[in-house]
Amino acid sequence: MNRKIITLAVGKPKEYDWNNKKEVSAIGKSFVHVVELKKSGLVGDDVANHKFHGGIDRAVCLYPFEHYSYWEKIFQKKLAPPAFGENITATGMLEEQVCIGDIFKIGDTILQVTQGRVPCATISKYNQEKHFLKKVVETTLTGYFFRVLVEGSMNCDSEINLVEKDSKEISVSFATQILFHRQQDKTSIEKILTVDALAEDWRNRFLKLL
Repeated sequence: MNRKIITLAVGKPKEYDWNNKKEVSAIGKSFVHVVELKKSGLVGDDVANHKFHGGIDRAVCLYPFEHYSYWEKIFQKKLAPPAFGENITATGMLEEQVCIGDIFKIGDTILQVTQGRVPCATISKYNQEKHFLKKVVETTLTGYFFRVLVEGSMNCDSEINLVEKDSKEISVSFATQILFHRQQDKTSIEKILTVDALAEDWRNRFLKLL
């Protein structure tokens, strides 16, 4: 499995003019060669809406690079990372390969997968494709989040090494499909809730579904 960082990116909230309406978002990120990671997230990175984004369970966002060719085919245009506002674009880290609770070492940081990403309309606006959000939800090609277990730094050439596979082996893809499309599947929801590392926000969402 060829795990490789394609881009590292950070960004602060900026004002955009979308559909003649001023909006503030941190989806637009800039490339960095090296970045410091704290428990709260990447130094130089932030979110615009702290109620729905960010926090220690969503300190780092990764999007699989393999999906870009799919989206380019769908929308018939070039999409350059980080089109999803992700911090890390990487290969070999697909949602069906990675499980909630998996622990990875990148550079001298240790990260743990916590939840899939719940996209919002900003993805559509930023990429100027009104059906983008709908398609991401349909396909569950969402990317996912990590919490930072050990602070440190990583760079563009840092290796991504699996330290520990979560024993429950609930893939990000599986959990996201249940949350988005199979909300009546009580057995699967109960199974997902056994994962200790599950982000608090997702734990609450699944408990509500029960």
